[in-house]
Amino acid sequence: MGWFKSKRKAKADSKNAGNLADLQSQNSALNELIEGGYSADTYLGRGNLRGPWDIADEKVPDLSTYIDFGSIRIPYLQGIELRVKKQRESNQVLGITVTYKSSSVEVEAFAAPKTEGIWSEVRADLLKGNSDAREVNGVFGKEIILPVKVEDKTVDTRIVGVDGPRWMLRGVFSGVAACDFSVAGDSKKASDEAVLLNKWFSDIVVDRGSEPLAPRDMIPMHDVVVPRDSDNGGSDNVDSNNGDSGEIPGRPKGPLGADQQVEVKTTLTRGPMFSEVR
Repeated sequence: MGWFKSKRKAKADSKNAGNLADLQSQNSALNELIEGGYSADTYLGRGNLRGPWDIADEKVPDLSTYIDFGSIRIPYLQGIELRVKKQRESNQVLGITVTYKSSSVEVEAFAAPKTEGIWSEVRADLLKGNSDAREVNGVFGKEIILPVKVEDKTVDTRIVGVDGPRWMLRGVFSGVAACDFSVAGDSKKASDEAVLLNKWFSDIVVDRGSEPLAPRDMIPMHDVVVPRDSDNGGSDNVDSNNGDSGEIPGRPKGPLGADQQVEVKTTLTRGPMFSEVR
């Protein structure tokens, strides 16, 4: 009996050590981000030292572990939940929302002219159309703080826009990550959620494509392709009964119906997982 107890204790100690190592690694990454200049004073734009990235950028990240939505490629973040928004009639993907702990980021990409970006115009429209909105210097340059009503209370959202070559990437931060104290120049430390989601947003890669689109048109997205799907050429002909095949458990075969919505949940430790919400 003592042998089994010792074995269980050794296994528990090993698991705790692994969790501690993960936590220390995450804390180290957070400290590097906070100390590395993720503030309004040092933001120099995208494409050189930080993103969001264009698919053609010289320093574009390795996409082998990215989740592919066509015009938007997003990095993994341990513990995220990913919701895909679709239009009911056409089943067209309209955007994605990532939730991490108590914070969320809604992400969409829009077409822009060759000659100039559109974020300054979008900001002006937001300020003109919302009397409570205010412009602040933030992690990604000029950002908008927009109060919104949720049930019986009003909460702040933080709207971020980044211009790239013929595109603009917009992120709407809510929850704890909307209250990034570095945005307001507050002496308080930004939350871990804000720091991590800011970094996650800056690691997104945009693939504008060559199709003609009017400025502010949403750049088309396609259904999610996870890294293993990319390796298999996007096919679904892997035996789903094989637990080591990399097949997504419960993934529907073929296109979804117009009355369906897809929710994707993914973690680095457990792998991708699909579930349908009807």
